Amino acid sequence: MHSTQNERINQITSSTLIVGVDIAKFKHVARAQDYRGVEFGKPITFENNREGFEYFVSWFKKLGAEQGFQDVIVGMEPTGHYWLNLAHFLREQQVKYGVVNPLHVKKSKELDDNSPTKNDVKDAKVIAQLVKDGRYAVPNLPQGVYAELREAMKIRDHLSTDLSVVQGRVHNWLDRYFPEFLTVFKDWECKSAFHLLSLYLLPHELVSLSDETLLQHLREVAKRGLGLGRVKSLKAAASRSVGIKQGSQLAKMELRLLLTPYELLQKKFEELEVHVDELLMQIPFVPQLLAIKGIGRDTIAGFLAEVGDIEQYRHPKQIIKLAGLNLKENT
Repeated sequence: MHSTQNERINQITSSTLIVGVDIAKFKHVARAQDYRGVEFGKPITFENNREGFEYFVSWFKKLGAEQGFQDVIVGMEPTGHYWLNLAHFLREQQVKYGVVNPLHVKKSKELDDNSPTKNDVKDAKVIAQLVKDGRYAVPNLPQGVYAELREAMKIRDHLSTDLSVVQGRVHNWLDRYFPEFLTVFKDWECKSAFHLLSLYLLPHELVSLSDETLLQHLREVAKRGLGLGRVKSLKAAASRSVGIKQGSQLAKMELRLLLTPYELLQKKFEELEVHVDELLMQIPFVPQLLAIKGIGRDTIAGFLAEVGDIEQYRHPKQIIKLAGLNLKENT
């Protein structure tokens, strides 16, 4: 990994063809130039598919051969996730590539025509100019176990978001139909509270059940710590509940539709955790990281998912820079 701008500039010589690509969802635009900014050929447009990528590669290879260039570097603006397919394709073709900061593109586009107007052909040239000046970065595209780990953590983020939505909706339901429930149980997600909610009963219906029936139902999931006193407290809270009684049938249906995906999400989390553990076991230095006090498995998995193989870095400052941080001593 090249960490300094000088090293990146030294990658570009008089024999290097510089290609700038403006990324879009369906079609990309490319322009080519040399290290002085002299443009070669006409801008081309190619589609975001294999045929388009193959046409793009054949275009700059033909251009390089005609003009006598020995190597090529492709620069692109990381627009959303649309650039990833092209980056992986170029890596498979063993073509050097880099990404430029979108803010740099925005600030540099007035240099040639004094106009901030955006268009794809113009942006492709601006991107190539930034690459010429060494203002690009080599993206970290994980391979092997690190690619699997990054996908696992991405899935975990999605599951966490979905779970938060369901949790919020259950709280909303309790606030409307049984606000006193959480005065008896501190957390509705504990086994006993969740088991009671899975009866799908409103407070006025819960009161009609006998203490023994409720206690037996609780003991199915929590054999210790729950006695008749908790049951009586729950029934007392239900008897004086100010929860809404109208629309009870659909209210119970709503609760069922909330608790079902909650259980499914919890099972998916358990399944994902098994996969994450298996992946971490394949990385040799993970035991040493786990030995650090205060560092847990999820932190290590998230770190390695973003950083990848730490052996590819020459200095700790490279990882700090990757995180977008500018740490300095404060004494």
